[in-house]
Amino acid sequence: MIPKKAGAELRAVGMRLTRARRVILEIVRASDAHPSAAAVHRDVRRRLPRVSLATVYRNLRMLAAEGLLSERAATTGLRFDGNTAPHDHFTCVACGRIYDVPAPPARVVRLRAQAGFEVLSRRIEFYGYCSRHRKGRGEPCEGAPTQRKGRGEPCEGAPSQRRKSWQDEASRAARASRT
Repeated sequence: MIPKKAGAELRAVGMRLTRARRVILEIVRASDAHPSAAAVHRDVRRRLPRVSLATVYRNLRMLAAEGLLSERAATTGLRFDGNTAPHDHFTCVACGRIYDVPAPPARVVRLRAQAGFEVLSRRIEFYGYCSRHRKGRGEPCEGAPTQRKGRGEPCEGAPSQRRKSWQDEASRAARASRT
């Protein structure tokens, strides 16, 4: 459900809450998976079949600029978050799922008191293994961006495991120096 203030906030800056914007906002706010523009587009097309990816992307950026969503850079590109309350994120490096983590407000207060800083915003990211992947099971998490393709292949949306040529060269050089 979209709060009534969303339409009022958009009208205040001279924009309308069009049907496409409303559906995009509903989809992102209903998801706790921090979807990409492509994932939002896929879901929007189920309700509005003629909406283009460019329209979805443009509206996501505009809604984020107006503070109705937040956007965050991930290793796989921009992801969008419907939770605009202060919070941190945990990203599972195995499946790529992004979890919201409550942000204790005391950190900002202590920083202000101890160092005299004026904190305008903050962003803390945690990376590691979610409970399912920490246990060594290879199944994707519920709500992960996509399904695991097969043994040894990461989920789409997870950081790439493919080695770069410079990494191969560095490994060869390290092995050669040991012999």
